[in-house]
Amino acid sequence: MAAAETGALPTEERVGQVVLPGDVLLLPSHPEADGERLWLGPGAALPGRLVCGPGLRSCGAGLLVTKCGLLRHRQSGGAGGGSGGAYWVDSQQKRYVPVKGDHVIGIVTLKAGDIFKVDVGGSEQASLSYLAFEGATKRNRPNVQVGDLIYGQFVVANKDMEPEMVCIDSSGRANGMGVIGHEGLLFKVSLGLIRKLLAPNCEIIQELGQLYPFEVVFGMNGRIWVKAKTIQQTLIVANILEACEHMTPEQRTQAFAKLSER
Repeated sequence: MAAAETGALPTEERVGQVVLPGDVLLLPSHPEADGERLWLGPGAALPGRLVCGPGLRSCGAGLLVTKCGLLRHRQSGGAGGGSGGAYWVDSQQKRYVPVKGDHVIGIVTLKAGDIFKVDVGGSEQASLSYLAFEGATKRNRPNVQVGDLIYGQFVVANKDMEPEMVCIDSSGRANGMGVIGHEGLLFKVSLGLIRKLLAPNCEIIQELGQLYPFEVVFGMNGRIWVKAKTIQQTLIVANILEACEHMTPEQRTQAFAKLSER
């Protein structure tokens, strides 16, 4: 059946345009497109493979849109990746929906036996085992208290199961994950700004690093933890990160110039 008869449109023609839940997008013909569909993030495209990212679901020979937003595409880095790469929907949703592999900042709300309950800003809390820390054993338990900030990643995240977090990578190393220091400031921004700040070679972070030395942790759930030398510098960095979403590059340059003069 032709695309015009089914209401489906070629995916390549819709890149950069608004798509709505229920839209069906036809994938370009590709020798390796049949069969496996990988549910990975937008940056994890494999050479020659088509990757179904957030906001899309595999549907026969095409993709079913599950979120409203702009359709995005990123080419795979390998040879022969002309029709490969990743497709995902760039949406401005307010509530975070856990995605497997996402790194998030959570708040410990409960200790129940061998499990910690962690608030990640989603519709339900995530579970975190005390063994999901580097070097943790039955005798050597991590020092985690209610109210602590946890930086970890999801290993289980779907609509039918409770989200599950860990603070170790596939090699059993912390790799920067675990309990975040009690000092510093935690604040929330939009999910769109988080994706912008996590982009490779983000100019905002580079310009901020020239003003003050600071530590920062970004969570895909819209939470940011930042710590500078003084409380004043910490607040300045936090305010700039919050305001930069709606600032043009020229406005941002002027703001940084004023701070430098001080």
